Amino acid sequence: MPDTIDIQLKKGVLGLCVLALLDGADSYAYEIASRLSQAIGMGEGTIYPLMRRMQTDGLVETYLVESSAGPSRKYYRLTTAGAAALSAQRSEWQAFARAVDALVTGTGAAAPVPPAPKKTRSQDGDAQ
Repeated sequence: MPDTIDIQLKKGVLGLCVLALLDGADSYAYEIASRLSQAIGMGEGTIYPLMRRMQTDGLVETYLVESSAGPSRKYYRLTTAGAAALSAQRSEWQAFARAVDALVTGTGAAAPVPPAPKKTRSQDGDAQ
């Protein structure tokens, strides 16, 4: 799969992945970025703007935790709206993933449509 498609697919589900990570526990941006990098190969540069946007949209909120080894860390946690968005997006993702899997593997109700019959040429050369 070309890299551009691969990156676009990852970016499309990145918000869902962040919400899912925060559903398990509050976290700081670097830790979220590290986990996403390990799991799906997304870099830090993509995470920070997303985290700001999610905060602006009211899906996550932040709080500071003092650190004895350096500056305070900004932790993110899900808001009620974020938990609701996660629930809705999980359902949508599961249905979408099943449909795509059925198309890709040729199984299930979403099996690929058979190819259209090949056009034949009439005696005068026109396609029919």
